[in-house]
Amino acid sequence: MNFTTKIPIFKHQNSIDYNSKIISFGSCFAENMGEKFDYFKFQNCVNPFGIIFNPVSIEKLIHRAINKIEFVENDIFFHNERWHCFEVHSDLSASSSELLLANLNKVLHSFRSQFQEATHLILTFGTSWVYRHKISGAIVANCHKVPQNQFDKEILAVEIIENSIKNNINLIQSINPNCNFIFTISPVRHIKDGFVENQRSKAHLITALQSAICNLQSAIYFPSYEIVMDELRDYRFYAEDMLHPNQTAIDYIWIKFFENYVDEKEFVTMQQVCDIQKALHHKPFNPNSENHQKFLKNLNQKITTLVSKYPQIQF
Repeated sequence: MNFTTKIPIFKHQNSIDYNSKIISFGSCFAENMGEKFDYFKFQNCVNPFGIIFNPVSIEKLIHRAINKIEFVENDIFFHNERWHCFEVHSDLSASSSELLLANLNKVLHSFRSQFQEATHLILTFGTSWVYRHKISGAIVANCHKVPQNQFDKEILAVEIIENSIKNNINLIQSINPNCNFIFTISPVRHIKDGFVENQRSKAHLITALQSAICNLQSAIYFPSYEIVMDELRDYRFYAEDMLHPNQTAIDYIWIKFFENYVDEKEFVTMQQVCDIQKALHHKPFNPNSENHQKFLKNLNQKITTLVSKYPQIQF
């Protein structure tokens, strides 16, 4: 593909390198980018509490982690033979309350430590639409298939999102003043809300983000949503559901990202990692052949050389 991006993207003054410690947090698109960081062996933590779509729920978890507010029995509930927490994804749900609370608090403490050490936090927002639990009055991150009549659906105002973003930055900088922030809007379209409602939702996120970070040296906006909408505006770049970007689109966005936010001195290392990854997935016709044994010896040498330079890299 030979596209000339019309979207202004600039090399960040604090670029990512192989010594960086990255947290990717937010919607499912955060996981797409997290998988890329994992593939190229960057130090990366991805969605420890599972996929979280809205800014308020993201802020709630960051606030918990920074202030060491552990989960207690009142924060969980039993439904459909499983224990759940409205603040996290169903991937963390468990068969017993004791197990769920233990897992949640273990992740919580680990998350705080990761915030303390992070050089870069990539926050990806998916939607402004939220569900508010009628009984507690709290906005939930996941409904866990609880009947819809127990929630009120509403859209977050721009001011609420903007304040939430500022709160996140202040919270993390309170324990890690050197952390750099990269914000982005998920290109996944939430059509279940409706076409107009989806555009309204994304508009609220974009407006709030631009206002919140416009004067911050430590924060930058990566236009993943705009790249898909303006450059990849064709259904051949979508998955079968016509909502999620397909692998071609994800790869294209990743190229735009690393060309602008990863230090150029690491491009050679990234290529070395990529060559090793491809070699590790190679399936030989004859595993016992002399040629394949030479191939394995050469591969092990490449891995040893790379790991000696970057001990944190593991294959």
